[in-house]
This record gives sequence, structure tokens and C-alpha cells, in this order.
Amino acid sequence: MRWWLIPLLAVLAWFAYTLTPFWSLYGFAAAVQAGDAAAVEQRVNFRTLRLSLARQISAAVKADSNALDPRERQRIADAAAAVALPVMESALTPQAVIDLLDDGWPQGADLAAPANRHERRDGLRIPDLGRLLRYYLSSDMRGFRSVVISVPPDHPRHEQFRIRLRLRDWGWRLVDIELSDDLRRRIAEKASAAAARLRDGRSDSDKAQPEPAVPHGP
Repeated sequence: MRWWLIPLLAVLAWFAYTLTPFWSLYGFAAAVQAGDAAAVEQRVNFRTLRLSLARQISAAVKADSNALDPRERQRIADAAAAVALPVMESALTPQAVIDLLDDGWPQGADLAAPANRHERRDGLRIPDLGRLLRYYLSSDMRGFRSVVISVPPDHPRHEQFRIRLRLRDWGWRLVDIELSDDLRRRIAEKASAAAARLRDGRSDSDKAQPEPAVPHGP
């Protein structure tokens, strides 16, 4: 065997390996567009996804409250995280993932969508090999076991969300969704409002507590 065949075969093997997550992505996109909750559930690590989304919301709330002093900003961020995490635990289901990924916006979350968003053109859709190629070219391999993919691949960065697939047990699973800037901002505004209502409600209840009676001497 000629010596130059060894690096050539190594390059070809690496190229073939980088295609494997996109075979999984193609099946995942088909399941999302078909609304197949069972197939989506098999391809998602919900524990890591919930934690990631809660961290993103907390960070967005901090950024949204930069005008406040640091202690107040931290209190609001902590309250928002306390509100967001239970919501993530209960609401982040296979159907909720489909709701987000099929067109890029979670209709079930009761958030006002941007006026310029085109229905069912912003989500995870792979109708042909040309579209799959654009996903491949916009991807970023992170070592041997992780790949980050921008969705949709041909939109401006602030309109994209990014998904991360990780290799586990000989299959690629979704472990993270980095929300688009627009969506993260709107969720942060809603979480901040909920946290403010929760904080104000606690303050009002503390004020309503009767003062303890002072014992009088004989």
C-alpha cells in the first residue's frame, strides 16, 4: 500500500463520520414535521435540555435588568429562575419540542411572535438533499461526539436557534437548543414579569402580617 493512502483514508473516514449526525438530523426533522411525539422522545435528552433552557432564561433576565443595581438584578434573576425551572419541568414535553422546532416559535407558550416571521419556514425542515447540504455547511463539529447546527441555516444569526446533537450509545440525540435572540428576549420579559409579580405578592403578604402583640407588665 502506498504511504499516501493512509492519510487519504483517514480524511475520507472522518468525512464519512461527520455525515452520521445529519442522517440522524434528517430522521429527527421528519419526526418533528410529522408531529411524531414518540420518535422525538427517543431522540431528545430532556434532562440536559431543561437545564440549558433554564440557564438561558436566567441569563437573559439578567441582561434585561442591567439598569438595576447588582443586588436587585440578582434577586430578579433568582426569582425568574425559580419561576422558569418548574415550568420547564412540567411543560418541556415531546409535543412542546415539536411545537418549538416545527416552525421556530412555541405557539403553546403564549408569546407574541415577531411580525416578520414566516409561518413554517423558520423551523427544522429538510425537504431535500440541497437543504440537508446547507445544514451541513452551517454546522460546527465539537470534537468527536458533539455537533452544533444553526436552524434555519440561511437566516440571520439573531433569527436562528442552534441545536446541539451528542453521540450516545451509537446514536445522536438532541441535548441542547440555543434559543434565537428574539425568542429568548420575549421569554425573559415574561419570566421577569412573573418574577416581579411573585416578589410583589410576597412583599404584600409580609406587610399584611400583623405585628406581634407586646406583652404588658402587671
